[in-house]
Amino acid sequence: MTTEPPLYLRVADELRALIESGELPPGHRLPSVAEISRQHGGASNSVATRAYRLLVDEGLVISRHGAGHYVRGNETPELLVRRHRRRSEDSPFAQGAAEQGAVGNWRHDSTTEKASEPVAARLRIEPGDPVMHTSYVYLADEQPVQLAESWEPLALTGQSLIALPEVGPYAGVGVAARMRVLGIEVGEPVERVRARTATRHEAQGLAMTSPGPVLAIERTYYDQATGRPVETANIVMRGDRWVAVYGQTPAT
Repeated sequence: MTTEPPLYLRVADELRALIESGELPPGHRLPSVAEISRQHGGASNSVATRAYRLLVDEGLVISRHGAGHYVRGNETPELLVRRHRRRSEDSPFAQGAAEQGAVGNWRHDSTTEKASEPVAARLRIEPGDPVMHTSYVYLADEQPVQLAESWEPLALTGQSLIALPEVGPYAGVGVAARMRVLGIEVGEPVERVRARTATRHEAQGLAMTSPGPVLAIERTYYDQATGRPVETANIVMRGDRWVAVYGQTPAT
């Protein structure tokens, strides 16, 4: 006796077949969640929602906030472009999202803890030295697209107005602007970027149905005058939502 797959998987299979056959071409607007529910005898909206989430994770469909679901093309405006923004006093993430037509915000949680050996090595401090650890979930149009874990040595920031990155008069600005409060110019960070598969914990935080590709970045900011590391972070970005662009096109 065979067991029929769940309805959301059958809906996803139907849409996938139409997309892969070309019957639904790139850019085509897909049926709304309500329309799919009606087509399947008044099924729960969660059936279509789960089907679309699966197809988005597979890279076949894009979700446009407030506008529905579309078949992904080779070039899609839904990719978020990541660039360094040294001159920005505001959040680089929020500014970049706004320039691309999305609303960027984030959730955060800061705690004081003792530096682990890897963190201490990156900050050039002793293991066990106090650091401010901040966890972030970044959202574009209320959809999680990036995670980050940041550490700053409290020996540097602990007695200042920037000790808590997301509290006080300098909350919500980038590392460069916050460090400038202490008279520190950080310049461009040093980043190590690699592609890998998300861990289950990361996939859950990024709302991926199953672990998919991510860009994993180890970032460290340095005081340009002394060479001292002032902040280090682990950043994880959904591989299906981000493209990283480095350098600048010369003016003509």
